[in-house]
Amino acid sequence: MSTSVTVDDRLIQTLRESASTVFLTGAGVSAESGIPTFRDAMTGLWSRYRPEELATPDGFERDPELVWRWYEWRRGIVSETDPNPGHHALRRMQHGLTTSLLITQNVDGLHQRAGSEQLIELHGNLFRNLCSRDMHPVMTEEWVPGNPPRCPRCDSLVRPGVVWFGEMLPPDAIESARQAAMSCDVFFSIGTSAQVYPAAQLAEIALGNGATVVEVNPEPTTLTRYADFVLSSPSGAALPEIARRLGPN
Repeated sequence: MSTSVTVDDRLIQTLRESASTVFLTGAGVSAESGIPTFRDAMTGLWSRYRPEELATPDGFERDPELVWRWYEWRRGIVSETDPNPGHHALRRMQHGLTTSLLITQNVDGLHQRAGSEQLIELHGNLFRNLCSRDMHPVMTEEWVPGNPPRCPRCDSLVRPGVVWFGEMLPPDAIESARQAAMSCDVFFSIGTSAQVYPAAQLAEIALGNGATVVEVNPEPTTLTRYADFVLSSPSGAALPEIARRLGPN
C-alpha cells in the first residue's frame, strides 16, 4: 500500500523497551486481502439464507450438507487469496520483539501463511475439521468421504473447526489471551471494531493493567478515545511502517 503513515517516535521507543507485546487482529486485516466478512459473503447464491442457517449448531443439525457447502465455498475464496503487507509486517515485528503473542479473531489462517508462529486463534480455523460428536480433530486423509464427511472413529458427521454463533470460545484460548493481555507492556488492537466480546475485553484488561494500548484502524471505534496511540490507517499501511522503523528482522 502506498498510503503514507506517520508513526510517533514514542511508540517505536516504547516497543523497543517492551518485554511483552500482544497483537489482537480482527476482520479488517483479512478484508485487506480481499476476504469478505461473514455477512458480506452472504451474497448471490447465499443471500437467501440467514446466519442461523449457515453458522450455528442447530443449522448444521437441520441441514449439514448446506452448511458444509457454505464452508467449502468460503474455503475456496480464502485459498485464492494471499497474506497482505499487514500480515507480513506482523510476522517481522514478532520476530524482532523480545516476547510477543498474536491473538486473532480471524479463521482464514493467513497469519500462519505469513509466518507468524506465536498465535492464538480465538474463533478456530476454517481449514481444520472436527468430529461433531466429541470435537476431536479429524484429518482430511482420515475421514470417510461425503457431504459432509464422516469421522473414522465414530461415524459422526465432520464439521468445520470454527466457533459458530451461540458457541463458547475455546476456554484455553480465551484464558491464555486474557492472561497475556493482563501481563503485557504493549497491546495492539488491529482492524477490529472493539465491540465483539469477549475479544473486546482484552483491550480493556490491558488498559486496566497499565499497558500502552495502540489502535490501528481506518475508522474510530469505542476504543479510540482510550488508546495511547491511534493510527487511523489500514493495517497494510501502518504496520509495515512500524516494522520498518523497528529495524530489520
